[in-house]
Amino acid sequence: MKNTAYFCIVAISIVTALIYGKSLLIPFIFALLLWFLSRKLRLTFNRIKFVNNFFPSWMKNTVSSLVILFLLVVISKILTSNINTLASASQNYDTNIGSIIESLSLYLSVDLVETLKIQLGNINFGNILSLIFNSLTELFGNLFMIIIYVLFIFLEEVNFHKKLLLAFSTKNKQDKISTVIDEIEASVTDYLGLKTLVSLSTGFLSYLVLLFIGIDAPIFWAFLITLLNYIPTIGSLIATVFPATYCLLQFGELYPFILVLILVGLIQIIIGNILEPRLMGNSLNISSLATLITLSIWGSIWGITGMFLSVPISVILIIILSQFPSTRPVAIMLSDKGEIN
Repeated sequence: MKNTAYFCIVAISIVTALIYGKSLLIPFIFALLLWFLSRKLRLTFNRIKFVNNFFPSWMKNTVSSLVILFLLVVISKILTSNINTLASASQNYDTNIGSIIESLSLYLSVDLVETLKIQLGNINFGNILSLIFNSLTELFGNLFMIIIYVLFIFLEEVNFHKKLLLAFSTKNKQDKISTVIDEIEASVTDYLGLKTLVSLSTGFLSYLVLLFIGIDAPIFWAFLITLLNYIPTIGSLIATVFPATYCLLQFGELYPFILVLILVGLIQIIIGNILEPRLMGNSLNISSLATLITLSIWGSIWGITGMFLSVPISVILIIILSQFPSTRPVAIMLSDKGEIN
């Protein structure tokens, strides 16, 4: 009974800290993920013998960080341009919505369509798009804070091994902590690398489809599809519905809407159900049910950002929980087949 009370107090305290401290914690977690990616990039550079032999670690860290920073700046520039294009084109939506409703009126021949027309006429689609854009640009608004965190993480990395030796006197504990850190880094880095490859492939193929159909700002929608693919389970569904709905608003016809649903949906199914499982395998060691539950939990705590981070956070939790006898059963239940190190 006493242990249960302690557990409830700790759980409530953690959730409260996550909710009220999200403005600080979210940039820090993204900074950790960028640090993992930069380390992966640095290890890739080390495979080149000339770079490994003649370039110091600080220079490879700097180059890796600059490459990632350059990509983020380029992406933000492209997004800004495409968002402006969509904002200027959204003025024609009311006319297209009217033509869609008129077509439905002729097809259905029911009085409910007139009521639907009145309701839809009161919807400001520009405001709806603004909400979507604000959610996307919130992350880029924290970019400066993320960069500061990354710089300090790199500075801390230099003395981390020394601190590890001072903090834990026995060699056994030092090795155990090092093993856990290496396992977290390997799992998260592999997930991010493979998920990025899969998401970029999905986004590129979707871009070709959307460019062929003629949707406004296809680069933006391809980026949105790429980004939403990081959300497990429901991300691919949302990524298909968003551009399809926009086609309905832009063209005022059902044909482009159905075409996007079918073609982009096929891309999602083929890559998500055939390519991704082959690449990922059982490397994540997290069950599908646990993925869905953690998606809901982190989504309710941190919103869309929590959905993006749900899988990496869950992987880290499983690895950490597996190291303690009292929490090892929880890690086993969250794992894919109950097999943990």
